[in-house]
Amino acid sequence: MKILPQSFEILQFDDLRVIELAARNCYKSEDKIEDGSAARIVLNLVKNKHLAMIEFGSAAVRVITDRAVTHEWVRHRLFSYAQESQRYCNYSKDKFNKEITYIEQENADNQNEDYLNALRTAEKTYFALLDAGWLPQIARSVLPNATKTEIICKANFREWLHFFELRTSPAAHPQIRKIAKEIQNEFRKRLPEIFS
Repeated sequence: MKILPQSFEILQFDDLRVIELAARNCYKSEDKIEDGSAARIVLNLVKNKHLAMIEFGSAAVRVITDRAVTHEWVRHRLFSYAQESQRYCNYSKDKFNKEITYIEQENADNQNEDYLNALRTAEKTYFALLDAGWLPQIARSVLPNATKTEIICKANFREWLHFFELRTSPAAHPQIRKIAKEIQNEFRKRLPEIFS
């Protein structure tokens, strides 16, 4: 059994030029494209809440988190997803180090013995079921929401703005709120014109 923190990796991130091209196409003002013009036009679009053009930019992010977070994340239906499949992944194999990996829980005592015993019991039961001939897709039913998963999430920038609005709120679950804030901070560094 292993316990890891959540993490993410940016896989693809558009720059402002595609948004500028889309916006300028509307007004047939492509002749005004020059160094720095993309930032200016995008700032103006955001200021005027003309966010339809923002949809032309997109980002894809690989997130390592727990199953509970991904259950909330996939409610954002305008994203595209590719998630690690507990149905086909057999965690008793070498590529998984023959162990179940769990994610550290935000605002929780991750060293609590009752909690750790529950995780160990789930891992032990999962492997016992596999040894008894159960398929991974059936044995997975004993794995808790704290089980690590990887999900690739892709959306346009407008949908990312909506995601950050909902998932960085104080009312959001602490686990998704933490990873959403970390991703939002990275987006702000890359494109402050949109995400600041």
